[in-house]
Parts: sequence; structure tokens; C-alpha cells
Amino acid sequence: MKKLMLSICVLGISHLAMAQKEQVVKKVPAVRTTQKIVIDGDISDEAWKSAPVATDFVEWRPSYGTHERNDNRTEVRILYDNNAIYVGGYCYERRDSISTELVGRDVINSNDFVGILFDTYKDKINGFGYYVTPLGEQYDAKYSSTGEDASWNSVYESQAKITDSGWTFEMRIPYSAIRFSNKKTQDWGLNITRRRSKSGKQLMWNPTDPTFGGNFFALFGEWTNIQDIKPPIRLSFSPYLSTYVTHYPYNDPTIKDTRTTVNGGMDVKYGINQAFTLDMTLIPDFGQVQSDNQVLNLTPFEVKYNEYRTFFTEGTELFSKGNLFYSRRIGGQPIHYNDVASQLQPGETIASNPGDTKLINATKISGRTSSGLGIGFFNALTQPQYASIAKDGKEVRKIETEPLSNYNIIVFDQSLKHNSSVSFINTNVTRAGGDHNANVSAALFDLYDKKSMWNLSGKVSTSELMGVDSARKSIFGYNHTIGFGKTGGRFTFLINQDFADDKYSSNDMGYFTNNNYMNHYVWLGYKWVKPTKWFNRMYYNINLNSSMRYKEWDYQSFRINTNVNGQLKNLWFALIYININPQQHDYYEPRIAGRFFKTPSNWQIGVATETNSAKKYSAYVEFSGKWAGLYSGTEYNLWTRNSYRFNNKLTIGFNFNPQFRTNDIGFATLVNDSSVFALRKRYTVENIFNVKYNFTNKMGLSFRARHYWSKVINKQYFNLNTDGGLTPIAGVSTNPDYNVNYFNIDMVYTWQFALGSFLNIVWKNSINTYDQNVMDGYFKNAGNTFNASQLNSLSLRVIYFLDYLSIKKKK
Repeated sequence: MKKLMLSICVLGISHLAMAQKEQVVKKVPAVRTTQKIVIDGDISDEAWKSAPVATDFVEWRPSYGTHERNDNRTEVRILYDNNAIYVGGYCYERRDSISTELVGRDVINSNDFVGILFDTYKDKINGFGYYVTPLGEQYDAKYSSTGEDASWNSVYESQAKITDSGWTFEMRIPYSAIRFSNKKTQDWGLNITRRRSKSGKQLMWNPTDPTFGGNFFALFGEWTNIQDIKPPIRLSFSPYLSTYVTHYPYNDPTIKDTRTTVNGGMDVKYGINQAFTLDMTLIPDFGQVQSDNQVLNLTPFEVKYNEYRTFFTEGTELFSKGNLFYSRRIGGQPIHYNDVASQLQPGETIASNPGDTKLINATKISGRTSSGLGIGFFNALTQPQYASIAKDGKEVRKIETEPLSNYNIIVFDQSLKHNSSVSFINTNVTRAGGDHNANVSAALFDLYDKKSMWNLSGKVSTSELMGVDSARKSIFGYNHTIGFGKTGGRFTFLINQDFADDKYSSNDMGYFTNNNYMNHYVWLGYKWVKPTKWFNRMYYNINLNSSMRYKEWDYQSFRINTNVNGQLKNLWFALIYININPQQHDYYEPRIAGRFFKTPSNWQIGVATETNSAKKYSAYVEFSGKWAGLYSGTEYNLWTRNSYRFNNKLTIGFNFNPQFRTNDIGFATLVNDSSVFALRKRYTVENIFNVKYNFTNKMGLSFRARHYWSKVINKQYFNLNTDGGLTPIAGVSTNPDYNVNYFNIDMVYTWQFALGSFLNIVWKNSINTYDQNVMDGYFKNAGNTFNASQLNSLSLRVIYFLDYLSIKKKK
């Protein structure tokens, strides 16, 4: 191992000089036009003849530095006027080499595309990207130090046309869709990217070195001498109207099986000034978002689910600083949801106990000044939630499960030279009544040297829980993270320390599992970016992770991971990894404070491959096996994803993900305040079926069905000893076996009938079953699930985009 690390270090140093070469900075002059440009994908308008041409693109991957050939050249023109930026171009390509599929807005998938990226403040960190495919579909994104925010949406026009020798495109990006300063003369950072999917090539107008360690915006060219453009009044309204019909067979004559609701509300965007935007959602409706992928959770920690609500996904890059914001906390499960059963009186039952709280409104203000100071403010208010308690078939009282709650975030993020930044973030949760409040503050820094070769980063965070007991005292906690590494060149590394005392908690507004730890992490990596006979690019890395408890200062875990991954010459991706986990002391699996379980040592090996996504049939396959020492536990996992494109409109996909665990050891139940563990079998199968049919680039239909089945069979029981070992026992009085099924259908018809305006019709079906009949197999479970009570919902939602400037112009 020492020889391997030494050789990697030597190779990394030998390539240091290459990565430190001065980058090429291309420039294209800004040209104003007074002529009319019709956005129809045809670049024959007279105005384009006066536009400068950006060409001679350079391959970014897989073979960095190769200039494009003449028969595949890219020509892009840029103009501007008082109201918008215009981008048009020609991508030369054989007609049968153009990859086209109607996939809908904000999906790059396997298509060719051209994207134009602007760094309007030239801070080399933040920017905006606008993309178009050969079928005229759009993808836009916002960029910052936290990466690409693909959920960010703007309203701009685009069209494209396919010809015998390639494809043409046009875009009109109004100034209301981008942020910039009000200086009389401006220079913007600029880059243009093109993807040729079937050849696996992606090119950049300004060369972008893949071994560069900082933000790739630092490698942009320039759009120079932009004159007299003024940020417009940015004010838009998106009122919506929705109606729902839901049906569930309650089998109770006092409860209606079918219910109807009508909702209305509005989203508002207002440009406070040239840099800052206010986003507000009033009486929001999130009933049409995709269903969660629910799972059987046997761990001591909650499941972290994806966020699908648009308001909480787009334009939130500032609020994700420090990893303190988990948006599912807002409108999520009430904090006293699981306490209702313990408060029932004799003869009482739970008539209803809503699993989500209702959001009244949410507001966010964000932007960045010309000096690079990013400011973010977020506030959301949720209404009280109650469980309904019944007796003899009638409601007798309500139990509050969630008080009126206010969620607040404020962020300051100052961009510095050389892709560096310093930040401050504060999150606060205030609840009415006697429930506790929470406050977390963090200071962050992310510093690079002049060449973006070396990085020093860190976070210092404090938490305060207020009113957690009858004395209404506050509990203060502390957390810090510090890391140092080499980010540029072919050899890279990171050394990191993460510490939290036993009082720290960011759980009220963030996703948080545990505190009381001192963790150290080492990551070493090496990359091959020059194509060879066998592969286009390849990456190797090794990770070492150790964990101690801060209080008591005892051992928790040590882990080793190493993997090799890369793209082969046939454009397939391949991966192989090995995980080695010596015996661990798990202080959370016992569910009793101070006790730990000696998790048996284990090791895991996995392989994965992904085929060329530009082909009609594409697939991803991953298999892993895990072997543990105690009781010879084994685990086998298979993940598959298959997709077949019949034509550019119809695509069908199927995912099959089985997991089999034998002789698995884990927590089963508590008996007389003692932890009982079990030797168990666990079988899990997940199937996901997708159908996508797009009628046009503005109208499509999608269907998604998911069935998840998991069962747990406990074979032998053990008492957990004080030394972390296990002692066999005869059995337990309760049956902690599980047999769980989750089935969901999400069928969505969407039509963009006007710019920024949509009509959505959604059918959702949900079935959840739980029993202890673990003898039934998969097909028996599937049949029982389909015969169980089902929640069906049919909804229609219309949202209409109203732009103040357009209305004013018409008047």
C-alpha cells in the first residue's frame, strides 16, 4: 500500500506543471441589434449576419484538448438589444448522428444539446446556463459554489430545426430571466458547450481543463463591452387553480369514501433590484408531486426522502450552505404524530391523524451584489395540525400534533478571489405553545490558492434548543468540520476532521442523525484523462474513515473503501469497489443510551456497468455481495435499470432491485428495558415501471408504477450484553416479524399551453399493507396488495404565467 501511495504522489506531482499552465481566455465582442429576430430555429434573419461568430470548440471529454473537425464544427452567434439576449447557431452533424428524443423540459437525458453559460458578475463562481436540444426542448440551471442547481427555472424562448447537414437553434433570453448589475459598460464571463451524444463527446468554446481543481467558471472566456443594458422590472405572477377527487374505502358509514376539494393560490416573483429576487408561494398546493419511494426502515435513524416540491428545490443553493436545511421538515410529519396513541382514554380510537402539516405560505429572497455578496432570506409558516379522537363512532376531541410553527433561514455568502468564499448561515424554528424552539448558526470558509490547486475549507457551528424541559432551559451544542486537500491536477487528496459534542443538534430544520463524535476522513484519488486503447478516462480513489465518541472517547468504527471507475472506448461506464469494515461498536442499534453492539467485521465487493445512453436500449446493472464474520451473514444486492426508446416520442423503462440478506443480525425489540437482537432473514424486492410518451416538445404523458415488498423473518433471539456481545434466549412474547408492501402509481399529463403556463392532470394510486404473514412470497404479496384498500386521487391543476412587462407592453 505504501508503494502504491508513493507512486500515485509522484505521478500527481509530475502533472502539477501541466495543470498550472495559463488557461486560454477567448473573447467575443458584444454587438447590439435593432433588427427583429423571430425565434423559429431558422438563423436566416438579417440580424444574424452582423453577429460575431464563436467557433473552434475544444473537446472537454473524453479527449481534452482536441479541436473539433470541420464537418462537425459549431458556430454560435450572440446579439443583444434593450430587452433580451439572442443566441443562434449551427451545429454541423450527419443527420443520422443527431441524437433526438422528446423527454420534456429540464431533462438532458441522451440528447444532443447546446448550452450557453453566463458569469454575469465575473466572480468566477456563480452563473446561469440556458440549453436547447435539436427538438427545441429546454434545460436551464443556476450555478454556484455548491454546484449546479438544475431545479432552477427561468422563462425564455427556444426553437430548433434539423437539416440535412446538422441542426440550427435560436434562443431569446429576456433580461428578466437573468441577473446582472446596472453598470453602463460590462464584461461577462462566457462559455458555450455542445454535446454530441452518439459520439460521447462534449465540447467547450473556451477550453476547460478536467484536472482543474476549482469552479469551472474560472475557466470561462468573456463577452466584452456590453453597453447600456438595464435590469428590467422583474415582476411575475403565477396564479393556480386546482381541483381534486379522492376515493378511499373507509368501510365506515360515518366517513365519506369520496371527497372533492378546490384549491387556489399564487406564486409571485419580484425583482427587488438588479440583484435580488423575492419568491413567494401563497396557499401552495403540492398534491401533484411525485410519491415518495417508501421503504421498510429497520435502522435507528429516519429515512431521508427526496424533495419534489418546486418551491423548495429551485433557487435554494444559498440555503443549502453548511448542510443545515432539510426542506422536508417544512410541511412534514407533525412532531407529536407518534404520541397520539399513548394519550387515548378507554374506549377511544384514532379517527384521523394526518401525516403532513399544512403550509400556509413561504417566502425566499436571494441574490448577489456586484461585489460578490450573496444574501438569502427564507421564511415559511405552517398551521397547527390535529389528530381526531373518536368514541362510539363519534368525534369527541382533538389532540394537537403540531403547533403553529415558523421556519426561518438567513445566509450571507461572500465570494472572494480564486474561487474562494466565506459564509454565515442561521436557521431558526419557533413554535407556539409549550414545544421547544431551535436555533443553529454556522460560519463557513472555502479557500483556494491562485491556481486552484490547494483548498482549505471548514465550518464552525453552534446549536441551541430552547425550552426542551419543564425548566425551559436552553441546551447549547458545538460542531466543527475542517478539511485540507489538493484539488487540482491528476492526483488529488482530502484530509478532513468532523466533530460534534453530545449536545449539538440541527434536527429541527436539517437532516440530523447523531452527535457525540470525532471523525477523521482521508481521501486519495488519481485520474487518467487522456484516452488510451481501452478507456476514455479512468479514476481511482481510496477512502479511510475512522470514528470515535467524543464523550467517553471510545471507539466506534473504521472503514476502508477503494474503487476504480471510468468510461470505456465503447462509451460504457464501469465500476468496481471494495469496502472493508472491521468490527464496530454501534451505539445506536441497541436503542438504549450508553449501550453498544459489536457489529461483526464484514467486507463487500461490487461491480457496476452502464451502457451507452444514446442507444435505443440502455441499461445500468450493479451487483454487490457482502460477507460478515458473525454467524456467517451474507448479503446480495442487485440494481438494474433498463430503458428502451421505440422512437423519439415513446420510451419504456423497468427497474428491478432485489436484495437478499441471510443470517443478518440486528435490533428486534425491547423487553423489560433490555435490547433484544435477532438473527434474521430479510428479502426485499423493488420494481419500477415507467412509460413516457411526448406528443410535442410542449405536451407529454408519463406513467410510473412502483411496488416495494420487504419481509423480515427472525430465526433466533439474543440478549444484548453489557460488553456488546450476544447471549441466545428462547424467544420473545411479541412477534417482531415484518411483511410490508408499498405500491404507488403516478400518471401525469402536462401541457405547456403558453410561455411559463401549464395544465397538469394527475392520477395517483397508493396502497400500503403491513402484516406478519412472512410465509407468503413475492407474487402472493403482490396479489394481496392489489386486492387491498386503495387511495385514488384524480386532480387537475392550471397555472398561468403573467409577466408584468408583457402586460405593460400590450397595454
